[in-house]
Amino acid sequence: MNILILGAGRVGASVAESLVSEKNDITVIDTDPARLRDLQDRMDLRGVTGNGIQPSVLEAAGARDADMLIACAPSDETNLVACKVAHAVFGIPTRIARLRSPEFEQESPLLGTEGFAVDAVICPEESVTRTIRQLIEYPEALQVLQFAEGEVSLIAVRAVQGAPLVRHTMAELPTLVPQCEMRVVALYRKDGGGSEQRLACEGSTRIEAGDEVFVLTATVHIRRVLDGLSRRSAPIKRVMIAGGGRVGLRLAREIQGECRLKLIDTDLARCEYLTTQLNSASLVLHGDVTDEELLEREQVEETDLFLALTSDDEDNIMACLLAKRMGARRVLALINRRAYADLVQGTTIDIALSPAQAVIGELLAYVRRGDVQAVHSLRRGAAEALEAVARGDRKTSKVVGRRIEEIALPKGAQIGAIVRTIKDAQTDRRVIIPHHDTVIEQDDHVIVFVPRKRMMREVEKLFQVGATFFF
Repeated sequence: MNILILGAGRVGASVAESLVSEKNDITVIDTDPARLRDLQDRMDLRGVTGNGIQPSVLEAAGARDADMLIACAPSDETNLVACKVAHAVFGIPTRIARLRSPEFEQESPLLGTEGFAVDAVICPEESVTRTIRQLIEYPEALQVLQFAEGEVSLIAVRAVQGAPLVRHTMAELPTLVPQCEMRVVALYRKDGGGSEQRLACEGSTRIEAGDEVFVLTATVHIRRVLDGLSRRSAPIKRVMIAGGGRVGLRLAREIQGECRLKLIDTDLARCEYLTTQLNSASLVLHGDVTDEELLEREQVEETDLFLALTSDDEDNIMACLLAKRMGARRVLALINRRAYADLVQGTTIDIALSPAQAVIGELLAYVRRGDVQAVHSLRRGAAEALEAVARGDRKTSKVVGRRIEEIALPKGAQIGAIVRTIKDAQTDRRVIIPHHDTVIEQDDHVIVFVPRKRMMREVEKLFQVGATFFF
């Protein structure tokens, strides 16, 4: 696919890195030639210097042959105008804009073809907030991702010694948690040298304490799955946020009525603004998030969740390490640089969250071939889970009318769940955890776990309908 990316900032660079690895033809437009040189040195892509709202710059970038424009410049206005020009002048089929303002909702007529011609809106700040909200609701989880309009969830959890399902084999799970169908689609375990290895999810595979377990189940069963693999945590009631920027403020607004909230920022003027945006029960503090005396004075040891959400990766890492050492129950660091995220994996920092990775899945749903409804990027982009709709019939499809065991999935990939609309009851949907003899039907929503991104093309081909389907 020929893709134009407007903006070589953190989000644009992360998007480019993810899409280049899949052998797409990527061109990045930015006004800063130094940024573009850095990207070109690291990745196999083309850089064009200039203002991406100007038709001449888009023309030079190859807009006439482009399949998609992803506008993720810092300014909402730039991204909106770029999408309009891409549609009106060059007819680029798919146009995606990064928009920070909540005024522009996906269904707004302003974004239609008569307006700014935006097909999809992405907002890293909103995606990060949504992810953190899930982790507040399920504090034992490392990740909670939803498919099929919330009917199915993929849960990542660290197995804990003494939990009911730990030290048991996969084959034993159905009898240990009756009436709670689930499918373990991936299991990662550290070896003696500290490196993580992916284990085959077979009937004889035993779950051990410390394993990172990925489970697909109906959303209504999330709590039972977590209770089976972990130790139930007390509800999160005390939250401390380090950083009152866009992400910190957005999250604080959403949770201020649910938790006892403290928010720290180094900028005095920003703190004064924050006090006007939050209720009187929320405490805004001016200070350094890595100041041990400040954290001690504000009783960080009684904090249920410490969130480092500043724009500085180093500060976020240091603040989380300090808060954890001082007794915070759970800590989360917002980290933009992938190298840093890999570095902190497995340390005392419970969760490292990347704003760019939080939206990559939303973009990949437009890049994937076949009828793909949702994609989630996992393990810092190394793996994916996608929801694809089975179209066609047995003659035109490689999945419809076939048993799971007949489908030529790449090694390690798993079909973990199916969401099926019950015939004659169009609003009634059923979640199926499939077995080897389960037959996929037309219009089933199939959730597939793919352990390596390079396998994705094989999976996509399975859900592409043969040409005869259209005659």
